[in-house]
Amino acid sequence: MLSIYELGKRAKEAWYDLAIASTTEKNNALELMSKALINNTDEILKANQKDLEIAVEKGTSKAMLDRLSLNKERIEAMAKGLRDLIALEDPIGEVIEMWKRPNGLQIGKQRVPMGVVGIIYEARPNVTCDAAGLCLKTGNVVILRGGSEAINSNKAIVKVLSNALKESGLPEDSIQLVEDTSRETATKMMQLNEYIDVLIPRGGAGLIQAVVKNATVPVIETGIGNCHIYVDEDCDFDMARDIIINAKTSRPAVCNAVEKMIINEKVADKFLPIIIEALRKKDVEVRGDEKVKAIVNDIKGATEEDWSKEYLDYIIGAKIVKDVDEAISHINKYGSGHSEAIVTNSYKNSQRFLNKVNAAAVYINASTRFTDGGEFGFGAEIGISTQKLHARGPMGLKELTTIKYIIYGNGQIR
Repeated sequence: MLSIYELGKRAKEAWYDLAIASTTEKNNALELMSKALINNTDEILKANQKDLEIAVEKGTSKAMLDRLSLNKERIEAMAKGLRDLIALEDPIGEVIEMWKRPNGLQIGKQRVPMGVVGIIYEARPNVTCDAAGLCLKTGNVVILRGGSEAINSNKAIVKVLSNALKESGLPEDSIQLVEDTSRETATKMMQLNEYIDVLIPRGGAGLIQAVVKNATVPVIETGIGNCHIYVDEDCDFDMARDIIINAKTSRPAVCNAVEKMIINEKVADKFLPIIIEALRKKDVEVRGDEKVKAIVNDIKGATEEDWSKEYLDYIIGAKIVKDVDEAISHINKYGSGHSEAIVTNSYKNSQRFLNKVNAAAVYINASTRFTDGGEFGFGAEIGISTQKLHARGPMGLKELTTIKYIIYGNGQIR
């Protein structure tokens, strides 16, 4: 097992070759990686089964098991994600703008790779593939550090992808996995400034906070998803019900799942019984404030801690407000800046919500589950940034680049 320092050294050496690879070479590698995933499906599933068995023994929740689980369809989706990247324009080398100075110098801004990208993430083996593909397309070497719960799956996936890279002629060290999943090694990775150019954490609040607290490497924070859906006084009840059910139950353990529903008091008496009945049919526990409990009294009461909590489970908080402004105020206080939605027929209220809510993605009459690189047309995504520098929202290819100034002269001196 290689140390984190040896991995970093190999990554930096690989980057000098990968950074100058042509689009054709990178696309060829992505095609080979995609085919390799399909051809090695049985091997990957066998490794994943080991992880699942260990997780079940530990009493892992149903929602978290879903995050960890792979099947033939999910591996096919991973392979398709790599093929989709081939069709996307390569941002590397793009000259964003160019201007000429009075002294004759021509100055331009060109997109270039960031270098070595470190990813620290939890129990989602598909992230291993998504991150590898996005980094490769943008000429970035990636060092992957997944959670211990998915180590067998991640090892199998990285082995398959690295072999395909080797076959393509690109450096196989362009994709590396930290097999030591101890906290000590994770902390060393967070401080590997000599080799890692940027660190991107993906996971729950504990992981994000640990990285922000301990990292000396520059971090792009992909925050937690305490997402809200506000049901306005003028709205389509069927639409609101369907959006909330989709946003909560399609995959409850992902960051774009809704965690709180906020109901306008003018429609609470009619809408709450409808949505709570629908949620119960999906085995979702509802935790409500006092006003909610006054209408539907056989639910658990919400505490102050609930309002800022990301459940990642079949649980949802419910709150009644007097108007759109109170909903906005509550969201801006307790939200994580990820994805927020309003269900309304009022153009005025929709625009007020859109303009005043502080989040990376704000929806009008749609599920928060669309905050995703693939759904936004970016292919895959490296994460959902909830900070405002250097990127915000789903991070696709362009968000994995930085810029270099290129200057053309003909002998100018200062």
